[in-house]
Amino acid sequence: MIIWQHPAASTPLLHCRRMVASRRRATHARPSKLPGRVLRIDSETSVELDAGLQFMRALWELVHALQKASKRMTVGLGVTRPQRLVLRVIGLAPGISAGGLATVLHLHPSTLTGVLKRLETQGLVSRVPHAVDGRRAVLRLTAQGQRLNVATEGTVEAAARATLRQISSRDRAAIRHSLELLVDELDKPSARAPARRGRNRARPA
Repeated sequence: MIIWQHPAASTPLLHCRRMVASRRRATHARPSKLPGRVLRIDSETSVELDAGLQFMRALWELVHALQKASKRMTVGLGVTRPQRLVLRVIGLAPGISAGGLATVLHLHPSTLTGVLKRLETQGLVSRVPHAVDGRRAVLRLTAQGQRLNVATEGTVEAAARATLRQISSRDRAAIRHSLELLVDELDKPSARAPARRGRNRARPA
């Protein structure tokens, strides 16, 4: 069993271990449920993670869970997690342009090209001329797309709503702000192109 233990503690936190075991299967106890920064693997091995590595570990776990949920949605609903989100936004704003959709989702329009094409191929989304400017195309859900545009259990959206109901509005704002800060940091030029060792070595004359 992998448990978290504070660096100053000399014995396992038995009470916390019992709490975790009662909430999750004993074979899949989640270390993050216990306080401290030391990941105790066995009696001889432990790893101390700083705050940044702990955060990355939690994000990695989240990404893995999102990928699994997306696969389940593909089997159950016929759409992936990103496709489902696009459907929901178009359903909330019928007649939205591809550029407007990208703005809502904070994505570059080219990122959505493949998602929209697949949704059109599946008969869930259609492009129609703008009511005033016929040169512009806007997005609308088809009748088949409308049938998927409802709250559904087993989706990432449902899990997100269930999670938000369990935390305070202050915690929601803090989590959203933290994720936005992380996105900003990752979008900085220094984060986009990390230096590689040996790249800037002087060439021999």
